[in-house]
Amino acid sequence: MDFSECYGDTVSGVAAAARSGCVRQVRRLIARGCRLDCRDNRGWTALHEAATAGSKECAQEILSAAGAGSTRGSRAYVNSLTHEGESACYLAAQRGNLVVVKLLLKAHANINQLTNDLSCPLYAAVDGGHEQVVDLLVRKGAEVNRAHTASCWTCLHQAVYKGHSEIVRILVKVCNLEALDDHRISPLFVAAQYGREECLEILVNAGASVNTQAADLATPLLIASQEGHQSCVDFLLDHGADPNIACSNEWPQFPIHAAAEFGHISILRRLIAVTDRVCDHGDGMVSPLYVAIYSDQTESVELLLREGYSPDAQDCTLTLGLSSPLSLALCRTSSKPYSESVRLLITAGSTLSEEDWIYALSTDKTDLLQLILEHRWIPRPEALTGKRSVPEHQGKTVLKLKELRNLLCVALNQVRFAACWIPLLMKAGLEPSLLLQIHMLEQADGEVLNYLLEFVNWSTLSAPLKRILVQRQAEKNWEPRPHFGLIPSLSNLCRLQVRSALGPDLLMRTNVVCQLPVPNPLHGFLKFTDVPDVSDVSFTHSPPSPLLNRIQSYRSTHQHQHLL
Repeated sequence: MDFSECYGDTVSGVAAAARSGCVRQVRRLIARGCRLDCRDNRGWTALHEAATAGSKECAQEILSAAGAGSTRGSRAYVNSLTHEGESACYLAAQRGNLVVVKLLLKAHANINQLTNDLSCPLYAAVDGGHEQVVDLLVRKGAEVNRAHTASCWTCLHQAVYKGHSEIVRILVKVCNLEALDDHRISPLFVAAQYGREECLEILVNAGASVNTQAADLATPLLIASQEGHQSCVDFLLDHGADPNIACSNEWPQFPIHAAAEFGHISILRRLIAVTDRVCDHGDGMVSPLYVAIYSDQTESVELLLREGYSPDAQDCTLTLGLSSPLSLALCRTSSKPYSESVRLLITAGSTLSEEDWIYALSTDKTDLLQLILEHRWIPRPEALTGKRSVPEHQGKTVLKLKELRNLLCVALNQVRFAACWIPLLMKAGLEPSLLLQIHMLEQADGEVLNYLLEFVNWSTLSAPLKRILVQRQAEKNWEPRPHFGLIPSLSNLCRLQVRSALGPDLLMRTNVVCQLPVPNPLHGFLKFTDVPDVSDVSFTHSPPSPLLNRIQSYRSTHQHQHLL
């Protein structure tokens, strides 16, 4: 039942007078013989009303009259409970009525009487922030370490939660500083969680542990980092909090992960400076980049990368089912071609796996591929197979041998989209001969095939490749350009030789041709700008399936092409 509402027709005359604080009326009604133990619908007596109203005079009159019969009867009356289990002392303490509490204690009120919800006078005074009442009850011997409410909080927990710092000063002298609730949370943990910096300082100075851990292993530093309480984080770190304590049973989570996940940049910056970098790349660890990307906290991603965290992190397939931060960022990209996190990772030089290349090549949208090529350099094959490798070229991260293999493997399994990606790869300096594979010549659209052949000496193709072209021409699913039936022109052979000497990467991506002793009109010709683009080739296939479906299909059906 709900006993919060009082029905006026159930209130006795003495109770009504006590509620209004009219001591003369109370005295008059008592003299007439009105009963003091009459209860209203909430179970309240006149004493409860006087205690709540803070009327010491009314309470004194009622107590005197109640004790006229016997001491036992007086004690029973002063400790009578409402239907909610509230004593008069509890109601007076709850409302901060100090003089009434003193009076009731003198009349032998039970200082530790529990309510139905396990509260007590001290807990009620703490909750209400009534410092003087708390001080009185503590001096009179109130139980200070009892667990209250369903969550087993002590009075110290509640004082910290409410931010009553002066009450906390009183309680730390007598309370168990390491008392734990049902989740093994200490008062100091509560202070960190709710940003009670002054209470936190009082607890630490009183000797409370700054590295206490809750049932789920969370520390005060982790919860303060999660909630964004900068001053609490600073204070904890300055007073011995360990940022390298694992705070989860599921995976090695540190406070830095919480700050990154919730985008608390100033806290993240402070934690980067003190957190062991083993979490950046160590086996069995999880880089904070993962949680920042998962939570779409691009500022966190940017700061971590700027401070030297590896864009490749570690392979977390076993712990989280994620192979790299880039794979996570790509799979979380929805309607946009790519997210800001993807841009940041690629700019930072994230290694590209086969699955990453699928996102770039298995689509008729070229935005992601253009982004990759803007920041990556496709080297000539011999540069990768030599003893020396160059990590950067022209300010771009050079693709590693495995990355180039992955690119070619995916490209040759995504021939249906070649009209989109082949012009970009050619202009980015990919060696065209790497695409002269049986599968490419068999499956490529006719215009794509013509485009590719413009970049090679078509007269020197191997016999198996020539047979494929002859067969396609016979089946009328490829119409070669007229000059393919002729011997290549001397000018074309010359520019192929120039490309071979300079390398396709330098030829296509730099202005090196401007340094050659040839007339200016030939510069564009040497860079194959006369070759018609294929961007206007229409797709004759059915509409592409969702990208994730294509990834699954690729995983189950593709065949590796070992080209380098």
